[in-house]
Amino acid sequence: MGLVILRDRKILLYKRVKAPEAGHWSIVGGKVDHMEPAEQAAKREAEEESGLEIGRVSLLGPTEVISDADRQHWISLLYIAEDYSGEPALTEPDKLSDFGWFTRSELPRPLSAFAEAAIGRLGSEQF
Repeated sequence: MGLVILRDRKILLYKRVKAPEAGHWSIVGGKVDHMEPAEQAAKREAEEESGLEIGRVSLLGPTEVISDADRQHWISLLYIAEDYSGEPALTEPDKLSDFGWFTRSELPRPLSAFAEAAIGRLGSEQF
């Protein structure tokens, strides 16, 4: 699951430390726990990784990632935060090494496949 967090037409991205896509900038997210609804997983993972308190979210859409470099295949749901509070932080430095708010014209590279998919679904009025 992945969660897009926007503020002032900027997207919050974190730099990944571990595979898949180590060294890539990505949206927050992670795995679904057993019997956990996907939407709740997206919120939980976002809160764990960013330190933000996530309120209402909505479905942005599905994505599929095949990473030859990491030998992994993921099918995931992307969500967008419509309501959150707090300021982002590096709460899991063993997983994420940096973060920032980025405009569409100033995106860091390389971007993760999940970030690319999420950004592709965002309209110009949002980001």
